[in-house]
Amino acid sequence: MDWMQTVVWIGLVLLLGVVEIFTLDFIFIMLAAGAAGGLIAALLGAPWWLSAIIAAAVALLLLSLVRPRLLTALGRSADPHRTNVEGLIGLPGTVAVAFTSSAPGQVRLANGETWSARISADSTDRTPPLGTPVVVESIEGSTAVVRLGERATS
Repeated sequence: MDWMQTVVWIGLVLLLGVVEIFTLDFIFIMLAAGAAGGLIAALLGAPWWLSAIIAAAVALLLLSLVRPRLLTALGRSADPHRTNVEGLIGLPGTVAVAFTSSAPGQVRLANGETWSARISADSTDRTPPLGTPVVVESIEGSTAVVRLGERATS
């Protein structure tokens, strides 16, 4: 058994494992597993070229079969709820400060926030009274673009 070959494979396994800790993208851990395959082959007495082929085959197999499934499985556990500005789209609210023809109003959203707002361009009623139900269509800067909506039933 060639001890130098064994030391190189152990070093590769450790180095690739440490790099994976910093990247967390499951590429280097698959390469480290391939290097572990090369290490096992070297420990069983394989020549360096056969160990390298085994390491490459194991790494390619893991990268092409295991990594995509692992990423898909981890993606399924992600939080499906929209957050930040995206989470405001479709949120109901009510008119808190009346809209006038010359100034935008304010709306109080269902999450308790009050936003400066303007009525969307396709709405016919441009000056809804206080308490009118609205729904957020989009956010433009710090202004909510709303359309008149149905009051939610609870």
